[in-house]
Amino acid sequence: MKEKEFQQILEKYADLAVEIGLNLQPGQRLFIRANQLELAPLVRKIVDRAYQGGCPLVSVLWQDDHETKSRFEHAPRDSFEAYPSWRTDAQYQGILNGDALLGIRGDSPDLLKGYDPDLVAKAAKAYAENVKPIREKIVVNAVQWLGICPPTPGWASAVFPDLPEEEALERLWEAVIQACRLNQADPQASWRQNLDALKSRAAYLTAKGYQALHFRAPGTDLQVGLPEGHIWIGGWDETPEGVQFCANLPTEEVFTLPHRERVNGTVKATMPLSYQGRLIEDFQLTFKNGKVVDHSAASGQEALQGILETGPNASFLGEVALVPHSSPISQLGLVFLNTLYDENASNHLALGKGYRFNLEGGTDMTDDEFTAAGGNDSLVHVDFMFGSGEMDVDGLLEDGTSEPLMQSGEWAFKL
Repeated sequence: MKEKEFQQILEKYADLAVEIGLNLQPGQRLFIRANQLELAPLVRKIVDRAYQGGCPLVSVLWQDDHETKSRFEHAPRDSFEAYPSWRTDAQYQGILNGDALLGIRGDSPDLLKGYDPDLVAKAAKAYAENVKPIREKIVVNAVQWLGICPPTPGWASAVFPDLPEEEALERLWEAVIQACRLNQADPQASWRQNLDALKSRAAYLTAKGYQALHFRAPGTDLQVGLPEGHIWIGGWDETPEGVQFCANLPTEEVFTLPHRERVNGTVKATMPLSYQGRLIEDFQLTFKNGKVVDHSAASGQEALQGILETGPNASFLGEVALVPHSSPISQLGLVFLNTLYDENASNHLALGKGYRFNLEGGTDMTDDEFTAAGGNDSLVHVDFMFGSGEMDVDGLLEDGTSEPLMQSGEWAFKL
């Protein structure tokens, strides 16, 4: 890609993040978290776009892969429960001030491969404990928040291991450009149309009021109960003040809250999961009365065990999401090794924390009330993919009858 063309793509990406993803309001401040120094060209475009739109202050908090790996190579082995709490304190204060929150990540999927899994688990738990106050604000949409994942060399090399680094990065950018619709003449108009359509589908499913979903596919036979008053979300999110935003770009999903105690059966993942610098591949989970009671993985077993042991509720579900197999990201035919993209190519579930806005009155409930209603509270929220073109999904009604929602991975109903 020529430099001029690449700069134009970055400008479209920045405009999309600020205007559609965050919907940054006049006079509103912006807090950016970026975890790779290679992301600086895009971050600078976003900073420019925010200030040009009237943002009074943009704050950028950086981290880097070298910093992370250096710690695991050289730091004292008894120091991994420590965490620089000023990082999360700064973000939390920004949320209290009404700042929009933008996370920009380009993780290397297997960054911490070969390092002591116990240390990785300790560091991940320390992070989860410190970020909890921020998650508490995010699960009620207290402010506009957005996650995007632009390509980086380390990530590209993991996706295309047989290509030279520069060519791999070019290929990954081509895929991300398509997934984010940056190759269209008016990406914002395209996203508005898609977000409106997702919102309509979510409203249809909410009105149905299914009491459970039944998933069937090779290796998967799973029934996911849904709590009374559950709400499907898709497309636009909304703050308590009524400001619309889109928390993930790209997004192709509609999702809701599972009942934490009414999940039974077995689910087989259809894509690898990258979590805290470790890849978990070819894994399977068995649930009984909502809790994971058995699990296995061809690789990354320790990382999977670490997720499930991150607090008492990490082995319960917090999200169930539907994505047709024909979604634009799925049609790229690429495993991104990045949850933001892979989850929008596949039906997925999330271990851990549930979103309060997926339940009627959930944002006003106490923790105990939310749990009693069927919600799950946890330190983590980890999405994993299990959909495919071989999956059928039925919606189970209160009277015991069922309706097909998906057949062979595609919607079985029209709006």
